[in-house]
Amino acid sequence: MKHFPSLRQVLFIFLLGSFYSQAFAEVRVATFDVDATPAVGSYMAYDRVKRVDDLTLRCRGVVLLGSGEPIVLCAVDWIGIANEGHDAFRNALAEAAGTIPGRVAVHALHQHDAPGCDFTAEKLIKEFGVEGYSRFDGDFQREVIHRAAVALKAALPLAKRATHYGWGEAVVHDVASQRRIKGPDGRIRASRTSSTKDPAIRAEPEGVIDPVVSVLSFWDEGQPLALLSAYACHPQSYYRTGIPSPDFPGIARFIRGQDLNSALHVHFNGAGGNVTAGKYNDGAQSNRMALANRLADGMREAYEKTERLPLTERDIIWKSTPVRLPVAAHLEEAELVAKLRATPPKGYIAFADQLAWLRRNKEGHALDVTCLSVGAARMLHLPGELFVEYQLAAKAMRPDLHVMMAAYGDYGPGYIGTAAAYPEGGYETGPTSSGVSPEAEGVLLGAMRELLGVKKQ
Repeated sequence: MKHFPSLRQVLFIFLLGSFYSQAFAEVRVATFDVDATPAVGSYMAYDRVKRVDDLTLRCRGVVLLGSGEPIVLCAVDWIGIANEGHDAFRNALAEAAGTIPGRVAVHALHQHDAPGCDFTAEKLIKEFGVEGYSRFDGDFQREVIHRAAVALKAALPLAKRATHYGWGEAVVHDVASQRRIKGPDGRIRASRTSSTKDPAIRAEPEGVIDPVVSVLSFWDEGQPLALLSAYACHPQSYYRTGIPSPDFPGIARFIRGQDLNSALHVHFNGAGGNVTAGKYNDGAQSNRMALANRLADGMREAYEKTERLPLTERDIIWKSTPVRLPVAAHLEEAELVAKLRATPPKGYIAFADQLAWLRRNKEGHALDVTCLSVGAARMLHLPGELFVEYQLAAKAMRPDLHVMMAAYGDYGPGYIGTAAAYPEGGYETGPTSSGVSPEAEGVLLGAMRELLGVKKQ
């Protein structure tokens, strides 16, 4: 006589199976990497491309699968990706991954011998019929976005299981230095730019920086699959060459890729808006490799210090909160339109960039601030050219966790200083550079606290 299980037994078996499938769900990691180098004759942020060098610009990223809808993290060797250009990138990668744009983070590394991407500004240039703004032509950028989406989609069936995640960090020596040099009155008296000729300015103390490079990694047992690194510093050694270059962070990434070519290395720029290599760089071309080797040494040490921990889908959490950053008081649409019509084009940041940011805000657009949690690690994703104090604040908020930051997400706002920095003066918080008011600090710190789970006091 056959015995069939009761309804209660069937339900119990179903729930038990569901529990085990959730408890031991497999995390998988897919990677993609495509060329993002413009052709000879096309425009970059400042100059036309004269020739293409040995190292290309890259658009690369990872897709995390198995914990809800896919999560996509992408870094691009461009100066900035802003406004509707940033939307288009996220939308295309989301569609390719089978997820929503809110679970996609796209960041530029901010190299200057590289293109930018802003489809809102491109639309405005066409609307007003002004000449000479070819750097906003978006055909090449759309091609790269399509290329990345195709590569991402093709990578999904090849995704590998990730049994562990890893965290490591190390101090990078003699690369980053504070850009803003204060005088006795507390105001900015000098700017230590990426390449600083004046030996007296180079001799100033290193100042407020975050010297740490952080590396978050994904592993299949003892085999690394993907490495995500972040370090806060302007990525320029020298530029205006007409030759697309990933500069010293891209070279450091390349060195580490040759050291460890079984895993894709994706590098992000941290909150480096007021940090440059100026103390250690007088602009000599030989310094590019010196800076790259120092950063690569830090990346290598961080990797060697990596602690690996078991990974399940429950260890991965994605959080997002929209923010509306207050627009700088000096941005007025009629004035910007008049200046755009009357002023010859220049490099970043121009009136078209500012008008595009202003228009987006008037349309009610919000920026997503997001956070990837992987076990005890947190990776924050923020917009604009943030001051390093934001990154230091994030780490101080949760000293019990491993916190890293990727800035230069949506580049629409330009520089984002601290509230205290605006009355100090200086280029970074001036009317040509920052599109937000000092109150932006409170908005962003509030978003960071929320995402990091800081308890209200």
